[in-house]
Amino acid sequence: MKFIVHWQFAPEAYPAMVARFVDSGGIPPRGVELLGRWHGMSGHGFAVVSTSDERALFTWRAQWSDLLHLEIAPCLDDAEAGPVLAAIRS
Repeated sequence: MKFIVHWQFAPEAYPAMVARFVDSGGIPPRGVELLGRWHGMSGHGFAVVSTSDERALFTWRAQWSDLLHLEIAPCLDDAEAGPVLAAIRS
């Protein structure tokens, strides 16, 4: 299953967040595949990940929760959402 991970950091957390990201690469734990990540210029960013292991996703969230406000939501891509939308359109 794919998930959108959205984050926001407080300005006071910026130095610690930068250091942790540079040291670790922000790579998720085993069991979570990083499909893409984008960094906004306003303290927000998001990633799309894929996993069937909710514990691994929760571990990644817990590893960053002291520095980032994180929101995680399941998502579908166009190929998955299209048939659903077509079915309800009828």
